[in-house]
Amino acid sequence: MAELDPELYTVAWLAPLEIEAQAALHMLDNRHKGRFTMGRGDDYVFRAGDMCGHNVIIATLPASQEYGTGSAAALASQVKKFFPSLWFGLLVGVAAGVPNLSRCPPLDIRLGDVLVGLPTGESAGLIAYDLGKETGNDGFQLLHFGHVLANTETVVRSAIGSIKLEAPNDAKVFLPFYEAIKGKEHSSGTFSDPGQEQDKLYQIDDNGTEHMVDRERRPDSRRTRAWYGPIGSGDKLMKNARKRNELRDKYNVIGLEMEAAGTMNRIPVGVIRGVCDYGGEHKNKEWQPYAAAMAAAYAKAILHEIRPKTLRTNPVPVPDG
Repeated sequence: MAELDPELYTVAWLAPLEIEAQAALHMLDNRHKGRFTMGRGDDYVFRAGDMCGHNVIIATLPASQEYGTGSAAALASQVKKFFPSLWFGLLVGVAAGVPNLSRCPPLDIRLGDVLVGLPTGESAGLIAYDLGKETGNDGFQLLHFGHVLANTETVVRSAIGSIKLEAPNDAKVFLPFYEAIKGKEHSSGTFSDPGQEQDKLYQIDDNGTEHMVDRERRPDSRRTRAWYGPIGSGDKLMKNARKRNELRDKYNVIGLEMEAAGTMNRIPVGVIRGVCDYGGEHKNKEWQPYAAAMAAAYAKAILHEIRPKTLRTNPVPVPDG
């Protein structure tokens, strides 16, 4: 089998879950045949290809690996060590969306929307909400007040800003990339939209009573939205609507996920997440493929904005046979 050269790859696309990695592979313009040679201490098999003129490696967790910040940190550390020419990284996948319909204007986040980690006001772009210390005042204080994590590379934030200039019509920038893969197959189906009628948001009131929120159907032309703001990252899977709301109100987050806090101080990645659930008791995996594909489409739009000056057009030897 052909041998790939790690020095020729400049973009790390981290997709911890299998469905996230499958969406990433479908986004590649070309898959590079061959493998990277490995030795003792190399724990991860990386896939490679090119996208929008960039040589990209796709890194995912091993089958059956427990995911979370610790696993993501180990993966990111080895990516950084293995690929000496990295320019920037993207952490791309699914997350819980955190709507806030009482805000003005409402934060009407829906399943399949895209969350992009960006600082707003005094809030960091990524909040490691379970990393800190217990205090006698408010009970918990974020480590370094939430600003401990490395910043996303300037060029990535600039590309995000370029896409965001098109808001509220910024979906038109990345939707063509989704359309190109929505019919592609993964292990249990395709990346197609499950349908707005299947999008059900449950809220919980102060008495602990749960009720489903009646929201107006979006017109097809505005089916998908991108939201920009702080994303919460922790080590526990969120299936608690009350806790979700507490984190939303305390840290002003738009979503919750489980890998970014373990990644950022190894590789300062741009965090792009598709909404697959609302972090409550009703979560399931039905929306994961669609959400993963939407996040991957936005990530490809970022690469499309950052055109490399020099295209390394021949990174791959001719395969054996």
